[in-house]
Amino acid sequence: MSITIELAPELQAELVRQAATRGVGVDAYAASLIESAARLSVVPAPAADHPQSSAPPHEVVEAIETLKSFGKTHHLSLGGMTIRELRHEARP
Repeated sequence: MSITIELAPELQAELVRQAATRGVGVDAYAASLIESAARLSVVPAPAADHPQSSAPPHEVVEAIETLKSFGKTHHLSLGGMTIRELRHEARP
């Protein structure tokens, strides 16, 4: 999947500053921020006597819907790179 995020110049400058502070590339840093935001809390496996519903909980559905519009809402861009490419770039 490829995501394009448009950033305001001041937000872009701050992202660059934070990435430099951490000693990573801005693309890798942006990808890590998005991955952190996208992580959902881990739900423990259900007990054998409590079968889990096949439908995701309401909170999960809300989180997914929020993330779908996150980039557009905040005018963010990954510059045409995919998350996979950004993750690969971030690995030593």
